[in-house]
Amino acid sequence: MQISYYEMQAAGNRIVVVDRRNEDATAPTPVQIKMFAEDSNVADFDQLMWVYDASQPGSLAAYRVFNNDGSEVEQCGNGVRCVAHILAVDGGEAFTLDSPVGPIDVRISASSEVSVGMGVPTFETAALSACGQSFEVSLVSMGNPHCVLQVDDVQTADVATLGPAIEHHERFPQRINVGFMHVRNRSNIDLRVYERGAGETLACGTGACAAVVAGQRMGLLEQSVNVFLPGGQLVVSWRGSHASVWLSGDAELLSEGIIDL
Repeated sequence: MQISYYEMQAAGNRIVVVDRRNEDATAPTPVQIKMFAEDSNVADFDQLMWVYDASQPGSLAAYRVFNNDGSEVEQCGNGVRCVAHILAVDGGEAFTLDSPVGPIDVRISASSEVSVGMGVPTFETAALSACGQSFEVSLVSMGNPHCVLQVDDVQTADVATLGPAIEHHERFPQRINVGFMHVRNRSNIDLRVYERGAGETLACGTGACAAVVAGQRMGLLEQSVNVFLPGGQLVVSWRGSHASVWLSGDAELLSEGIIDL
């Protein structure tokens, strides 16, 4: 079966979007996802966004999220923004998407910046030991789970060692995304993210949201924060309490292709 796809990037996150609306939307198997990962055109992608017909009245479409190792995850903020960029031709300036964790509101600005409402986060602090070290961490759910560590310098943070150690920590049987955050000032942070099922990526939208939530809850950040990641910049806004976290930034179509699955 031939499948059309879009290769995209958002703040450096490499995303593959497959639009299966009005077609057979049977989800890909892990073997098929690995075929995408082995395709020379999109071999370096982080997540695959599988788009299909909406199930809820008023929504434009629905989607599922798969890592490049074939595992399915609950959410991907930059992936959602890539999907929104592709579907804006049908949805216009504002529409809603069905996600695995509930409805996601989308806004497209006049300059084509894509903003998505990622829902209301949950938050807790915890003590954690890994690699012979003890940490005070923030555990934030953005539909998917994140562990946020505050560090002095993201460049020297031991992401390669601590990332997988915390991802597979016994406390997290379903694994967890790990964010390494440095607070520059109340409006700007640096962030690196080690994603479960993908390793360190150039950017992570839900990771950016989780870091800002953690920083706000610690009293360190304003309501709107610039998040600087290795692949680019995102803006995260949160009014606290029961408000949705908004994620804004670029989304770019790189190429289109067809693969045999």
